[in-house]
Amino acid sequence: MRPAVASLYKVGKKMYAVIETGGKQYKVQPGDVIYIEKLAVEENTDVTFDKVIAVGADDGIKVGTPYVEGATVSAKALKNGKGKKVVVFTYKAKKNEKRKKGHRQPYTKVEIAAINA
Repeated sequence: MRPAVASLYKVGKKMYAVIETGGKQYKVQPGDVIYIEKLAVEENTDVTFDKVIAVGADDGIKVGTPYVEGATVSAKALKNGKGKKVVVFTYKAKKNEKRKKGHRQPYTKVEIAAINA
């Protein structure tokens, strides 16, 4: 006998949220680990995002104007660091004019703990 299809999958609410931080928008679910623009927080501290644009679940979606009232996303800051180096090289042909610059974008690694809607 084959097992019931519902028993193969996790039964429960699958919630997600769209949050705004650092001028960008991210679709997150509990348990996700994302890299965002650097936040002024220490490692292993809790962070709360209150700019929640939309919250979705099995029963539908709530979209804010511009943000959903009373909705927050709680997370934990795991690490602050810098990304890989990007080399920028500009030159003008036949003028002996050149410039080489490097850039490492700072980031914060965050694990989403819960969506409170």
